[in-house]
Amino acid sequence: MERPGYDTHQPSAATTAVTCAASPRLTPTQIRVLRGVHSGLLNKQIAFDLGIAEATVKVHMTALMRKLNVRNRTQAAIVAQTLAI
Repeated sequence: MERPGYDTHQPSAATTAVTCAASPRLTPTQIRVLRGVHSGLLNKQIAFDLGIAEATVKVHMTALMRKLNVRNRTQAAIVAQTLAI
């Protein structure tokens, strides 16, 4: 019996693939950088918060985008939401 107001559909194959494939491969620092991106912070702000250089944040962003198979920060933030990061 379905309860009103609850979404009963299964996650899409793409969402499941991203969740299964990307989640275990992210380093703790990459997760922190992704949280910053999801919060809407700039690289400079993320760097300050993490106590690392802005160039290091850029390196982590490049690796994140490759691992998550996304092309920009907005797509990375959407994936972060999907992964509940």
